[in-house]
Amino acid sequence: MSYQKYFTEEHEVLRQTVKKFVEKEITPHVDQWEEEAGFPREVYRKAGELGLLGVGFPEEYGGHPMDIFGVFVVAEELIRCGAMGIQVGLGTHGIGLPPIVRLGTEEQKRKWVPPVLRGERIAALAVTEPNAGSDVASIQTKAVRDGDFYVVNGAKTFISSGVRADIVTTAVRTGGPGYPGISLLVVEKGTPGFRVSKSIKKMGWWSSDTAELAFEDCRVPVKNLLGEENQGFYGIMVNFQGERLGISIAAVAAAQLAYDLTLSYVRERKAFGKPLTGFQVTRHKLADMATAVNVAREFTYRIAARYEAGEEVVAEVSMAKNFTCQVADKVCYDAVQLHGGYGYSREFVVERLYRDTRILPIGGGTQEIMKEVIAKRLGF
Repeated sequence: MSYQKYFTEEHEVLRQTVKKFVEKEITPHVDQWEEEAGFPREVYRKAGELGLLGVGFPEEYGGHPMDIFGVFVVAEELIRCGAMGIQVGLGTHGIGLPPIVRLGTEEQKRKWVPPVLRGERIAALAVTEPNAGSDVASIQTKAVRDGDFYVVNGAKTFISSGVRADIVTTAVRTGGPGYPGISLLVVEKGTPGFRVSKSIKKMGWWSSDTAELAFEDCRVPVKNLLGEENQGFYGIMVNFQGERLGISIAAVAAAQLAYDLTLSYVRERKAFGKPLTGFQVTRHKLADMATAVNVAREFTYRIAARYEAGEEVVAEVSMAKNFTCQVADKVCYDAVQLHGGYGYSREFVVERLYRDTRILPIGGGTQEIMKEVIAKRLGF
């Protein structure tokens, strides 16, 4: 199926570059990295050298300016390796750096953005706390001004790449309650009082690290403040639409891979003397899977195109996230079912995809929060 109306020749050149990178540098090692719960930092450097980490970022900071479809291309091809944790681990700069690019001073941008896009440093975003997830306005990590420093105390949790991140764009409370009291500080690895308190073991995404972070009288220079004090919520909000579209396309890519692997399996697997495709129940399930994946992809692409055109699509982005996550959940479930006992075996990629996709309707705004966003935009 052709999607030429969304992708240019430049996108296709990028796709081939990512595809070759995945085939050479990632796929042969995926099973090992999953068991080791991480992949070498060298992978960041190699991806940076090819310009893959810079897709969508300004050229003056070492990026490769492209629209959201360029970001989609990278995500789609990385997920073809069969482990979503790789794509997540390599992509946390996609939520950690945008607040710096949008709100930072020229000095801040040149200090922190280029090294990350070169793959020399790792960036993360820290918003979620033990008692504040979807309710961003309730974060409690406090930053009190003390001369040329902020003294930060609090904790963050479920931070992707948090274990080995070199710079962490961190939401803190510098003012009163609610949204108006939130600021963004860049906290660098090695800052006294800042530490990784726990590496979280997860159901899926094994090859990416996830951390709990602790701030104990952590002294962060005032010059690390992004934008104005108490205006940090804007920096968080501008991430949401792109992040949610990114999750949508990741869900579609995972569902597509699960379908492809299942189609190959049922063509070869025999039962009662004929391939599984010889049974109507199998063919109909495959037809439903293919339909769901294609509808989810087309809707996501269409909303992404409208987003790129500057249209107001907040409700539609939330719809895309919820719908694609439901599709991924169902398609991966059916993929495991059609694989039979093998689908429950860790030797088969569909088992991993079944686990990896479960977090998608939780991260980046839960399914329930998305429904609230949609309802409000629809006027009820």
